[in-house]
Amino acid sequence: MALPVRCTVKSVFRFIHESNSHRRLFKAGKATETTSLLKGQVFSGIQPTGVPHLGNYLGALESWVALQNEYSAVMYSIVDLHSITQPQGPHMLRDNILDMAASLLACGIDPTRSILFQQSQVSEHAELSWILGCLTSMPRLRHLPQWKMKSKQKNEGSVGLYTYPVLQAADILLYKSTHVPVGEDQIQHLELAQDLARIFNNQYGEFFPEPCALLSGTRKVKSLRDPSSKMSKSDPQKLATVFLTDTPDDIVLKIRRAVTDFTSEVTYEPESRPGVSNLVSMHAAVSGQSVEEVVRLTEGMDTGQYKNVVAEAIVQKLQPIRLEIQRLRADRGHLESLLAKGAEKARSLAAPVMTEVRKLVGFC
Repeated sequence: MALPVRCTVKSVFRFIHESNSHRRLFKAGKATETTSLLKGQVFSGIQPTGVPHLGNYLGALESWVALQNEYSAVMYSIVDLHSITQPQGPHMLRDNILDMAASLLACGIDPTRSILFQQSQVSEHAELSWILGCLTSMPRLRHLPQWKMKSKQKNEGSVGLYTYPVLQAADILLYKSTHVPVGEDQIQHLELAQDLARIFNNQYGEFFPEPCALLSGTRKVKSLRDPSSKMSKSDPQKLATVFLTDTPDDIVLKIRRAVTDFTSEVTYEPESRPGVSNLVSMHAAVSGQSVEEVVRLTEGMDTGQYKNVVAEAIVQKLQPIRLEIQRLRADRGHLESLLAKGAEKARSLAAPVMTEVRKLVGFC
């Protein structure tokens, strides 16, 4: 049965699986003792490049937490091999790995319902990446958008940066993943994984499923200082990004300084009023309301007053996460133990897959 390229993730997940003559719709609500989890392998990864920001949380991590209640097999990887395509000091990298682990756990990733592990601790990722790289053409990689963008920024890019979409494909296929939560900017990279699954299967026999993209229904969170760009960890403007570890005072300051316009009314018009619309979108996401509800409830407020409301909503959402990150950071041994246990579980799944791959390729 072929899987579609895209599925959409909202508060309720719907996945359409197509066959030759008919299509079936699966609708999953919250998992309870009386509801069965959907079958399939969910996999996604996140680079350890500092504490996640509000955009990471609303655009990805919140969905990751929900997927634990939807699927029987869920894996999340801290993809440290990907992170070294940019220069990383070894001590900073180690701290970032543990900070990311603490952040994911604080957001609600539960090692009893999913496997959380560090990518580099499972050597099969790199081995499968080499095999898949031998099936990938250079023009195919050259046309991927992130290579074009990042290589232009640095005038030239490393071999690791050039081939990291192949490693992404290996991350996914190593566990025979069927569903991958991704952002719109990663769709072409997932399509590479689908292509490589087909190429491998055509050459060596049917083995890898073609993974389906799970797209979040959450609107992208924009920079507070430049609402034409998405919120980013690497933004040089300190007031542009809300991090999960920001204090309430930090959040209030950043929201108050957020770029809006000269119209005092609160409306949602992303094209003509991107700044205030970004605030409305964030407010709706953290409060669980629709954009229309938020706009209706703020009638009569000017943007200055509304910024205080948005700041308070974000503080209420992030404060428990911030405190939990602080608690978890204080016990490095606990974080290292959790990651070691996760890596052991991941290796137990990866090893038999690679054994079969080696046989199919002809290594043994």
